[in-house]
Amino acid sequence: MVVSEEEVTEYLRSNPRFLDHFVQTYVDATTLQTWIGRKHAILPQESHDLDLIKFWKAALASSEYQCALISELMNVASKPKTLSRTLLHLAACAAATLDADNCSAFLCVDDCLISVRPEDIISEEASLAARECRLVSSESGVLALPLLSSDRTVLGVVELQRRAGPFSASDERTAVGWMLLGSWLLMVHSQQEDLLKQKRLQEFLLSVTKSLFEEMACMDKVIAKSMEFAQHLVDADRASLFLVDSKRQELYARLFDAGSGPDTPPQEIRFPVGRGLAGHVALTGLPLHVRDAYQDPRFNRDIDSRTGYRTRSLLCMPVTIQSSVIGVVQMVNKRNGDFTRADEEAFEMFAIYCGLAIYCARLYDKLKHSETKYRVAMELLSYHSASPPEEWQPQLARPIPDCIEGLNKLTFSPWTIKDEDKPLYVIFMFRDLFGLSKFALDDLYRFTLTIRKNYRPVPYHNWSHAFSVSHASYVLLRTAEHKFSSTECLAMFVGCLCHDLDHRGKTNKFMVESASPLAAVYSTSTMEHHHFNQTVSILQQDGLNILKNLAPSEYREVLSNIKHCILATDLARHFEAMHGLAATVEDGIDWDNEEHRLGVMALSMTAADLCSMYKDWDTHLKYVEVIMEEFWQQGDEEKGRGLVPLALMDRLRADELPAQQVGFIKGVCLPCYELIVKIFPEIQPMVDVARMNLERWSQLADHEKEKKSKLELEFSSST
Repeated sequence: MVVSEEEVTEYLRSNPRFLDHFVQTYVDATTLQTWIGRKHAILPQESHDLDLIKFWKAALASSEYQCALISELMNVASKPKTLSRTLLHLAACAAATLDADNCSAFLCVDDCLISVRPEDIISEEASLAARECRLVSSESGVLALPLLSSDRTVLGVVELQRRAGPFSASDERTAVGWMLLGSWLLMVHSQQEDLLKQKRLQEFLLSVTKSLFEEMACMDKVIAKSMEFAQHLVDADRASLFLVDSKRQELYARLFDAGSGPDTPPQEIRFPVGRGLAGHVALTGLPLHVRDAYQDPRFNRDIDSRTGYRTRSLLCMPVTIQSSVIGVVQMVNKRNGDFTRADEEAFEMFAIYCGLAIYCARLYDKLKHSETKYRVAMELLSYHSASPPEEWQPQLARPIPDCIEGLNKLTFSPWTIKDEDKPLYVIFMFRDLFGLSKFALDDLYRFTLTIRKNYRPVPYHNWSHAFSVSHASYVLLRTAEHKFSSTECLAMFVGCLCHDLDHRGKTNKFMVESASPLAAVYSTSTMEHHHFNQTVSILQQDGLNILKNLAPSEYREVLSNIKHCILATDLARHFEAMHGLAATVEDGIDWDNEEHRLGVMALSMTAADLCSMYKDWDTHLKYVEVIMEEFWQQGDEEKGRGLVPLALMDRLRADELPAQQVGFIKGVCLPCYELIVKIFPEIQPMVDVARMNLERWSQLADHEKEKKSKLELEFSSST
């Protein structure tokens, strides 16, 4: 009959006396020790010396399990929160190998020995071993083994006691091996603990950062959060944050004694920098740990007197930004024990994050204040920049003519129109191009007159120039066979009307070189970006948004194209785009291609902006006079700054004007006109009149050249 393992197991469980009799009668001691080793492959949890020493004597007697148990000891040492247990087992293992009767284990914390078990007393031998970092053996049978780190810092001490007498030299040599193993185990455990602390600290600081920056809008909330986290970090009873008032050289706290209870009202406390422990830290910029505040002469007892609180220990840390102390964080009375070196290190790192949060909160306050001031300034600007009712209401009473003779010709002269009539002409052109079904007439008048008001009275880039450019785009859109969409046409016309808003009569180059605030805001196309932003500011005001009745998609498209059109009036951009656009024109414009249409719009804007060059000679000369006056005024200002202006900007070189105009028409104007005429042949007069003006300038240039040569000849003859 065959008996199964299950049946045998069940029989032994049911008959423990038979099992006991069998083991005692038939199992030898070696086998029994092997079984014990297998049973305790994982270290036992008991902490009694005799139990542990007996265990290790039995385990080490079995060579089969010595390595496995030592390996398990190392494994336990690498786990967190097992340092005391590891050290105790190490002591028991050493005691077993050296035939000791008892053992003790001590950890070294902040240069002080602490017993692993409360009942263990720190002996003179253990203290000496820790102090002198060496093995100490006494005649009374005590052997103390210091466990050292790689830099000979004491991590702990293992002490063995033997009642039979002192340990031998051979025992001491064996003990050195255990000392090395123990040192290594504690180093491994210490590294694991450090990594775990770093991980927890990083997780803590991450939550701190997230929480602080969520409250960035309110400085008091940032301070309250900082104190809450700081208290939690070092287990402090109370916390305070003092900020530095650099003007008054004082420390002040809007939130004092965080942790004193929810019913305690906030108190503001002020005292001079240098007074008290917090003042000392603010003055020196160095952290401070005071274990007994009332024994330190720097401690300011006034605050305790005012708050009724008893301060025992203090941990103060400076909060710095860019090497300047902006505050002091102060932790008061650790709840359990005293502040440790680990608290100091963690608190020091926290102070960095606290400083960043306070610095950013201050910046946010400044930005918020600046934003408020900006809004007030914008309200004031809107009020003064918008056309008042007494200005635009009379315009509404004026009838819009059905037809204006000659307005659809490129050579139409804006000089023939009175300044007060130009808004009416703008409304006429707008109605002729787009109708009034989507646009309120009173809004159009308010908008047009506000645009006029926002042009500065500079010689050339003024309201008259804006009117002339708008007229040029009107003629192109009215007479040329284009395929622009209605929204693109609207963007071009409005863009022309607004393309030089708030122009200061200076070039982009001048704005950059003179460090204008506008140049700091817009690094490229400085004035053009400003013109567009002024346009948007006006459109955002009540009663001035002429685009309000457009669909949202149309509104976005028009606004985007207005920006494109205004930026296109920067000649630097025009020169960059000319080569590619010329190639596109040669290959044929694809009106279904948005990029092609945008390119033609940009070219049309440049041609309109240069409209003064294709007016009749008399009108053209008037334009040149005001253009040059504006250039010369810039040149005068450059000379006042000690700079050498370009020849074009120097009024002392006015005799070079004909040659300069020849160069400008040939190099800039005609290439632009000739290219756009290839797209729109209907505006051929643009090229024809410009060539006639070029011929006149060429004659004047030749005359100036002959005159100069004659003077040089006369001068050389006289000398």
